[in-house]
This record gives sequence, C-alpha cells and structure tokens, in this order.
Amino acid sequence: MPERNRQVVLKRRPNGMPVPEDFAIAEGAPPEPQPGEVLLRGLYLSLDPYMRGRISGQRSYARPTGIGEVIEGRVVGQVVRSRDPAFGEGDYAFGGYGWQLYSAVPASGLLKLDPAEAPISTALGVLGMPGMTAYIGLADIGQPKAGETVVVSAASGAVGAVAGQLAKAQGARVVGIAGGADKCRYVEAELGFDAAVDHRGGDLGAALDRACPNGIDVYFENVGGAVQEAVFPRLNDFGRIVMCGMISEYNDASPRPGPNLGAVVRKRLKIQGFIVSDQRQRYGEFRAMAAPLVRSGQLKYREDIVDGLERAPDAFIGLLQGHNFGKLLVRLADDPTR
Repeated sequence: MPERNRQVVLKRRPNGMPVPEDFAIAEGAPPEPQPGEVLLRGLYLSLDPYMRGRISGQRSYARPTGIGEVIEGRVVGQVVRSRDPAFGEGDYAFGGYGWQLYSAVPASGLLKLDPAEAPISTALGVLGMPGMTAYIGLADIGQPKAGETVVVSAASGAVGAVAGQLAKAQGARVVGIAGGADKCRYVEAELGFDAAVDHRGGDLGAALDRACPNGIDVYFENVGGAVQEAVFPRLNDFGRIVMCGMISEYNDASPRPGPNLGAVVRKRLKIQGFIVSDQRQRYGEFRAMAAPLVRSGQLKYREDIVDGLERAPDAFIGLLQGHNFGKLLVRLADDPTR
C-alpha cells in the first residue's frame, strides 16, 4: 500500500500577497481509484501564477479553490494502481491533480510520457501549459513577422522564454524584459534574444527606446503594472498586445488605473486576452512542433526545482515576487528517470 497522502489545502483566502499561514498541511489515506481511473504518485508539481486567482475566491474563468480544499495544480507522476487498460503500473503520466502526493484521476485526462522523448518534468513547462501558452499567444494574436520588434515581459520565465524563442525563429527582433542582471544575461546569452532590459535597472522607458529604436510591434504581456506603462506608448501603429497575464497586479485589492486607451484607436492596436485551456485540442499540434526542438536543443528551457511538498507555499509566494529563475517545480519524490 502507498504511504499516507499529504496535501496542501487552503486555510484562508489571502489578503494581498499570500503568506504561509494561508495554507495548511493535511494528511489522510491515499484516494482509491474508481473504474476508468488511475492512482498517480506525484513526482513533480507545477507552480504557476494563475493559481493566485484560484485562491482569491473571485469569480473567474474557473471555479475558485474552496476553504479546506487541496490547492489547484498539475502533476507529473508514476502510476501506482490502474483501473483502466490504457495505463499500467509504473507508467509515467502528466495530468495528476493538486498540491498533494497522490491523486486518483480519470485515465482519459492523462498523457502517457516517454522519458526517452524528453525529461518527464518538461510536460509541466516547455512542453506543457507554459510552452503551449506561448505558442498559442503568438500564433493567434501576436503573429510576428520577419523584421518586426517583439517585446516579451518576464522573459526568463516559463512562458516568456518560449515566446521569445519562437518569435526569434520567425525572424523578429526580440527584446526581453526581466528582473536582474543574471536573468537578463540568460535571456541574451542562452535564449538568444537580441536584447534584454532590466526593469529594476532605472529608467525602463529610456532602456526600451535604446533596445527598440523602431518601436514595438508585438508585446507579449506577462507582468502588467509599471512594465506595461513603459511599453504601451512605444507601440507602433497596428501593434498587437498578447494579454497573457499581469503577475505584478495579482495581489492588488482593486484594479490599478491603466493607460489611456485612446491610442488603441489612433494606432489601430489589437489587444486580446486568451486562456490556453480554450485551445486544449491543439496540444498535439503544439507538442509535434516543440518536442523535436527541445530534443535537438534548439528550444531551450530552465527549471527551478525545490524539494518537498511542504515547501510549495513558500515557493509559490516567491514566484509571485519574481524570485524563481525559470519554470518553477516542486519535486515531490525522487525521479526514477534521472
């Protein structure tokens, strides 16, 4: 029998930036899989900015986490027990649920993983939701053209890193915005962006003017706040803003005043938000494009891994403050494939 299950549950709704006391550890027996389900032992848990909205209690595109419920999250793990012929004991899969060690989930919602194709952790990052978010945002909204200037905020993060590399492959001039010299060096030297701007380094507007002498045609928005304020007036006519997220504002009690949108008409700008889960049927299309590039080293990625479920709350709080460097994962157990 598996060990006892451990979970991180929501103890209370955060007021502003979450604190460790908003979370609690619960223990109990592992769930019993029903017909058509498998019991998955988690190996990696993904921590993502969208989770802040799920614990806020505000109405959104998905049901918020209830008090006392396990925190939302996706997991890569190994099958412990299967009640579906599609999976056998020992198989690796993406699709486990929640900040917990074990989850019983429908086999129909799982993706079987082959460790020979790519490290299994990549199903939560470059080959998972963050990578697909970058792909869908660029393909459907940004649509960069050769010679255009694309600016990506949170450029060293899981989404931004992929968005910039894909835009660069399409012939665009790509400028990343990141926090700190180390992240900026990574964006330029490792990811191959044309330039990187440190939003903590002083006059962001002047730095953008130097990095984007011909203005900005596409802005992939992950940050909001002061970064968005600096980018917005530098957009060219017919510019496109891919509204992916605004992590700097997720803890605000009320919306901040935004830029005057009169320029949207004058410059004929396109501003569109999207939720990647609306396009889940295109995951095969995305993975067919991205997996060979990851395997060949053409699509680079970085993972920031912390060990132990009990560290998930602190790691998540750090994510909202920009402390992570790359795709943030919690290692729940030793990975037999590494």
